[in-house]
Amino acid sequence: MKVFKILCFLWSVYLSAQTPYPQDYFRSPLDIQLVLSGTFAELRSNHFHSGLDIKTNGKQGLKVYAAAQGHVSRIKISRFGYGKALYITHPNGYTTVYAHLQKFYPEIENYIKKQQYLKEQFEIELFPKLNALKIDSDALIAYSGNTGGSSGPHLHFEIRDKQERPMNPMLFGLDIKDTTAPVLYELYAYPISENSHVDGIQKKKKIRLRKQPDGSFIAESIKSFGEIGFGIVANDRQDYAPNKNGVSKIETYFNGQKSITIDFKRFSFSETKHINRFIDYAHYRSKKRKIQKLFIEKNNPLSLFTFEKQKGKLNIKDSTNSSYTIKIKDFKNNVTSVRVPIVGEFQDVKKTDLIPLNYTFVNASEQANFEESSIRVEIPAHTLYDDTYLDIKVKNDTLKLHRPNIPLKKSVTITFDVSHFKTNDIEHLYIARVSAYGKLYYTSTKRKGSSLSTRTKYFGTYTLASDKDGPIITPKNFKNGSWLSNYRYLKIKISDQITGVKNFRATVNDKWILMEYDSKTNTLTHDFNDGVVTDTKNNLKLIVTDNVGNSSKFESVFYRK
Repeated sequence: MKVFKILCFLWSVYLSAQTPYPQDYFRSPLDIQLVLSGTFAELRSNHFHSGLDIKTNGKQGLKVYAAAQGHVSRIKISRFGYGKALYITHPNGYTTVYAHLQKFYPEIENYIKKQQYLKEQFEIELFPKLNALKIDSDALIAYSGNTGGSSGPHLHFEIRDKQERPMNPMLFGLDIKDTTAPVLYELYAYPISENSHVDGIQKKKKIRLRKQPDGSFIAESIKSFGEIGFGIVANDRQDYAPNKNGVSKIETYFNGQKSITIDFKRFSFSETKHINRFIDYAHYRSKKRKIQKLFIEKNNPLSLFTFEKQKGKLNIKDSTNSSYTIKIKDFKNNVTSVRVPIVGEFQDVKKTDLIPLNYTFVNASEQANFEESSIRVEIPAHTLYDDTYLDIKVKNDTLKLHRPNIPLKKSVTITFDVSHFKTNDIEHLYIARVSAYGKLYYTSTKRKGSSLSTRTKYFGTYTLASDKDGPIITPKNFKNGSWLSNYRYLKIKISDQITGVKNFRATVNDKWILMEYDSKTNTLTHDFNDGVVTDTKNNLKLIVTDNVGNSSKFESVFYRK
């Protein structure tokens, strides 16, 4: 028995030495079986997902526990994004993040509300001192919710290293049952160099796949020449959930030699925007499908590539036969593979794409300015990934700034001179993005004299629009003169259909009250347990302002004993 214990100890030491990540340090933040609706680094709009989205059975209010002892280092409450979020820094240098929370544990909740009342604002970001909010192991810290930009009740959980880089929490021993191999939906081949082709064409081509009895795939043979690359549409599914989640690793091999490895285990927030260089962005904008390119184009700084030979590109020579293999893996090392036979065949092909004469050439490494009539466009240097010809046109007060199929690294500034409008009309103007269906969407607009400007990371059509209507304010659970003695909450719905709600301020008997804003239901909620409303007769005043500056005022009287 003693020998057995020694062997077990040595085996555990051996296993620990195989990974740089502590395996028994962090516990699960929930006391339920972990089922995911989102995996680490899966492909999201304009970013990689920075944590695990843990299902809460469609409910809110589940107890959320600290993954390990530490101290609360940051608290952020916002209408969008993470909603109510808590950050705990641990003695080993890692930080865990808990987001979309419904509410915090009373000690933390009281700390936050004190600051909210002091600053008289709902949205707040705090960085408590080291000893202000100490957290013990297994401590109850919050309750799961659906706040911020979540699409349903769940807990977003992260582990970050000392450099604030998010890492896959599953590296630290959080166990998610997964016996299902990733799913491969589509395969594409890309001619890359000037003279390369795939089956005689110089545009990407979708390659047919044949599924084999063992679950692997064999692609149709392609005839190719020159420098080419491949891309896939794939995802993973864990047990107990139908969600289409991200994969963990992709490896490719050319004639048996490793070509590229993409390991989704860690990234930095400064690089997450470059997801739009990793995927085929134009395809995504038109087809809503994310093709992951298995080759590295210039100006792609992503650190996900842990191995790359010739940047994952293949050089196909005439009169050759080659084999290309892709292995798609999930965290549990379930694998789906595809083999692509490649026949090297030279064909004299010529590019047929002609650049219209009225397009504007933009050098990606230089700043570009465009001005016509009353509209000016400023494109900073290194905004584009590639030198590009842009279709820029102005008609009246509308700007066509190419099409939204090109990813941008930086924001483009669009400025409208509105001096030709009447003074009374200018204060109601804003810059709107025009959808493909003609719908107008407010873009954050700054005013300076007779100029309006906006900064955007999307090409497309922009125009001037007007908003003269103030927000709509509607009480939800009371009427003027109501007795609310038996009510814990005061609820009011606010909305603005054109430019959206920018801010709000509520007082009772001239004292500021905290109103929590749920952007999904457009509801403001005050908790009478805050102890601010103490009089029998109460005069409520609420002012709501939209993004253009139109304000609406609501006044009512209610009673409490």
